[in-house]
Amino acid sequence: MILLPYAQFPSNASLIRHNATVDVHVRRNDTRGLRTRLQREHIDFKVFISNLQKEIEKQTGHRSSRKRRSESQYDYEVYHSLEEIQSWMFEMNRTHPHLVDMFSIGRSYEGRPLYILQLGKRTRSYEKAVWIDCGVHAREWIGPAFCQWFVKEALHSYQYDSVMRRLMNQLNFYIMPVFNVDGYHFSWTTDRFWRKTRSKNAKYHCRGVDANRNWKVKWCEEGASSQPCDDTYCGPFPESEPEVKAVAKFLRKHKKRVKAYISIHAYAQMLLYPYSYKYATIPNFNCVESAAHNAVTALYSAYGVRYRYGPASTTLYVSSGSSMDWAYRNGIPYAFAFELRDTGYFGFLLPEALINPTCTETMRAVKTISSGLLKKCETGMHQLDRERYPYL
Repeated sequence: MILLPYAQFPSNASLIRHNATVDVHVRRNDTRGLRTRLQREHIDFKVFISNLQKEIEKQTGHRSSRKRRSESQYDYEVYHSLEEIQSWMFEMNRTHPHLVDMFSIGRSYEGRPLYILQLGKRTRSYEKAVWIDCGVHAREWIGPAFCQWFVKEALHSYQYDSVMRRLMNQLNFYIMPVFNVDGYHFSWTTDRFWRKTRSKNAKYHCRGVDANRNWKVKWCEEGASSQPCDDTYCGPFPESEPEVKAVAKFLRKHKKRVKAYISIHAYAQMLLYPYSYKYATIPNFNCVESAAHNAVTALYSAYGVRYRYGPASTTLYVSSGSSMDWAYRNGIPYAFAFELRDTGYFGFLLPEALINPTCTETMRAVKTISSGLLKKCETGMHQLDRERYPYL
């Protein structure tokens, strides 16, 4: 077994499977003891990053050089703090008044506004819309980087890219660059590997709830934890987190128009669709499976990076209370979660040099999914090929 895993990887020992790979990061003083123990137990391991602190400082250092005064100077190939991202959102709204509308759908636990960018011609009324959120888990910095990249590409290519122009003329895009604003801010200032929100629990000293286990769909069942100190803590009740409640309220209000829900996570190189909470086939499996296949093929065409795709429960692991399952159950027919690069070498510390290729290939996949919404697909229950899907 190699020490280094998947995306929202095992947060406790019960999720670790035989012959699976697992990531860990270890304090400097504990490395020798861990190495000795692994060797004694005959467990194969490999050190991917020998100095984690140094890699963290590469991404958070030199802040002054990254503060940009205008959109033309904004650097999309570095990670940005929450303040920089929100300033950028205001700038997008100011400089593209015919294609961008910025608004807030509520406030976070710590009182920060939850901003959305709506893309599309302001003069049109749309029948269909696509929702994209990034930064549900604070430490997954490539997510917010992609949401910004998507907006930049959509606006800059509108004039010359016929596909993007058609999408923007016929769809609304609701983009939420940072879902978990409190957690993201905390990951910049205090703990680079923070995952959850920052809400307080009256009975425990541990803070935060996993914003992807807090939705009202099989809440707090398999794959979620009822322990407040765990990374997959489901919260005291569904939609306990103001961030989750605000997005759920917005999506419920617009569910007749929102045809696709896309949540950007990292890492694992996967494109997942429902269900997460059970081993079962969704009614419109044919259409969703086809959309996923086409998206992954488009992504591969950029740099030859392979993504696995399939139901989240069998492709990654079972989890309950996820936003993707909630979106699907609430009438959004195309619900996806991307797990972007990589598969464990850099993990959450994906280097800034890989922002461009990662976002470029993901852009192709998201455009492919969005384009598919403009075509009709026959829905109906797919009769499974048991040889292809023996586990369902």
